[in-house]
Amino acid sequence: MTLGGVIFLLVVAGLIVAIAAGYNKLVGLRQRSEEAWSDIDVQLKRRTDLIPNLVETVKGYAAHEKTTLDAVVRARGAAVAAQTPEARAQAENVLTAALRQLFAVAEAYPDLKANENFAGLQASLGEIEEAIQNSRRYYNAVVRDFNTTIDSVPTNILASFFRFGKRTYFELDNEQDRQAPRVAFGS
Repeated sequence: MTLGGVIFLLVVAGLIVAIAAGYNKLVGLRQRSEEAWSDIDVQLKRRTDLIPNLVETVKGYAAHEKTTLDAVVRARGAAVAAQTPEARAQAENVLTAALRQLFAVAEAYPDLKANENFAGLQASLGEIEEAIQNSRRYYNAVVRDFNTTIDSVPTNILASFFRFGKRTYFELDNEQDRQAPRVAFGS
């Protein structure tokens, strides 16, 4: 075998290794983004599971606030039914706004604010909101890395060939929604 043949084989082998490494990087980032979304989904499920208890507690004190309670229940239903990260983000934005209204209603009922069950639900919701924020931050970081890799040369060629699609960030619609619902009541 000639020196030219050896060099050609080394170049081909190098290209194969580079293609395999790029493909594996894309697969790894895709898997990490799916895992990160799963973490968000678990936290959002915990949140939606908590809401019926919260609504029932408030209902006992503020039964005439039916419109607000119905809005929370509808928003929860939409959040549970959402299938994609984009749809889930929109539904969660609506749910957060409905919870804000619920807590605003609760402000008018001193007995409700003093109820231990309600206080426990508030504390749980606060913890879940923090976990959602942390999960969202991690998910968005992985999506950023995945999308950057898809846009970068030479992996953009592999991403196009193997049909790797960009992921969307789990974002909130407006600045007010970037804060967790206010759940602490002062006396």
